[in-house]
Amino acid sequence: MYPKTMRALVIIYFFTFAAFLFLIVLGKGSKQAEEKTVANQPKEIRIKETAASCRHEDKTYAKAGEIMIQTTNEINLEPVNETAPLDDDLTQVLAYPEAEVSVLERIVEAEAGGEDADGKLLVANVVLNRVRDEAFPDTISEVVFQRTGGVTQFSPVANGRFEAVTISEESKEAVERALLGEDISDGALYFVARKHADQSKVRWFDENLTPLFQHGGHEFFK
Repeated sequence: MYPKTMRALVIIYFFTFAAFLFLIVLGKGSKQAEEKTVANQPKEIRIKETAASCRHEDKTYAKAGEIMIQTTNEINLEPVNETAPLDDDLTQVLAYPEAEVSVLERIVEAEAGGEDADGKLLVANVVLNRVRDEAFPDTISEVVFQRTGGVTQFSPVANGRFEAVTISEESKEAVERALLGEDISDGALYFVARKHADQSKVRWFDENLTPLFQHGGHEFFK
């Protein structure tokens, strides 16, 4: 009887011990699985936070799996101007047709061929001042060939010198300076060579206009 009882106790002890070991192993496995789950959660959170931080007020992003993909909404396509804008100075010169520029060069040479570079520039300034002034015609040619009471505004037009001159490089340069915006005229609209002009005309200048200054052989008025 006693040996049978001992065998039964040993068997019970063995199964009890085995069950205890099984529970320990099972507990460790569950704990490891839980730790893996917890460890993985911050990664997902960081990815979501990264997605949020990548958003910009003028950019849109899309999520594919765990990868952030920029959509085409991010691209801000600006219209491309294939023709570069002309330099402002060049645009100003090109605003006058070649024929108009030629008339200005010719009247500058005819009126100020014997003057220095600034003397030539001043004549060009007066013509362009008249083009811009409402009291005079709107083009260079109309200003140069204007007649008032049958009398030309510029004497070389009447006496033929306008057609006869050979335009110098200095006159061309003076015209270019004027067309590029250089103006030393103080707004002058008239000039006269007192020494060579008809005295009755000179008197009209003195009585009706505001004298500005003298340069070379010309006096300038407004």
